[in-house]
Amino acid sequence: MELLKVHGSGNDFYMLDAQKMDKQLSESELRQLAINICDRDNGLIDGADGLLFVDKADHEGPLGRMRVINADGSEASMCGNGLRSVARYLAEENRQQSFSVQTMEADLPVAKMPDLAEGVATYQAHIAPVSFKAEDLKMHVNDGADTLVDQAIAELDTNLKFTAVAVPNPHLIAFVDQDTLESDELGELGRYLNNGNNPVFPDGVNVSFVRIIGQNNIFVRTFERGVGYTNACGTAMSASSLVSVLLHSDEVANNAEITVQNPGGIVKTRVHHQIAGGEDYIDLIGNATFVRTVNLSLEDALNGDFSHAVKEETDEQKSYEDFVAGLQLQQ
Repeated sequence: MELLKVHGSGNDFYMLDAQKMDKQLSESELRQLAINICDRDNGLIDGADGLLFVDKADHEGPLGRMRVINADGSEASMCGNGLRSVARYLAEENRQQSFSVQTMEADLPVAKMPDLAEGVATYQAHIAPVSFKAEDLKMHVNDGADTLVDQAIAELDTNLKFTAVAVPNPHLIAFVDQDTLESDELGELGRYLNNGNNPVFPDGVNVSFVRIIGQNNIFVRTFERGVGYTNACGTAMSASSLVSVLLHSDEVANNAEITVQNPGGIVKTRVHHQIAGGEDYIDLIGNATFVRTVNLSLEDALNGDFSHAVKEETDEQKSYEDFVAGLQLQQ
């Protein structure tokens, strides 16, 4: 079995191509594989945030299908950073530069873009569908409110105001100052809202703190459902960009290129908020870095034995690190 280690803005994954497997994985095996290889302490090399499982689409049109299995074995409906990585993989395997990829909720367009820097392969992913409805978010707040836009949550002991949006996985977003951004309040909220025993988001939610640091320039820090603190979350950065346009349009403009900084680097976004009606969507543009290939037996991986794994590093990680080092990011 060959695994490809990839990342977008430091949000890292192992990628597995089902079409190159000798046997089909059962659902329980797929989840156990993700848990084993992604473990940061005892997993495969340095672990990962999740497993990207690539397969043939189950209908005509898309070039492939992406499933995202989180480090805890749960499945995410979408992953923007993962989608860019899968887009690059399918593009190079099939020698195509623009196409669509099947995800859990929708077939999403992707395309190769000009490199952000030398050696930093860059792809664009279309992030949709967007919904603010409590039903789609599986959200229960403020005596059954149907939406939550720039409001406090009565059930939480915090003075923050939140906006909840699904893109399509659920996100809870608050604008904060620098001290709050650097504190563990994000972690406290994230752990509580993802413990499987809270009345607000019983199925969990991605929680992000956002700070506007300039014109069309924001910083996003995310506690990701099924992962915890992450260097970056593509759908969180997309959702945060959309909410920034909705609530702070004087600083973050609709249809403008937005720089989104995160603990792992940057991405670019462009929000398409349909003021006159229609479906909102976000373009997410960023690196799709291939770090290494790892070969090992499926049996060993399912048993958590990585002692015989053989890895081969690329030189792409250094190119990405050099790119980020030259950005002089504000935080």
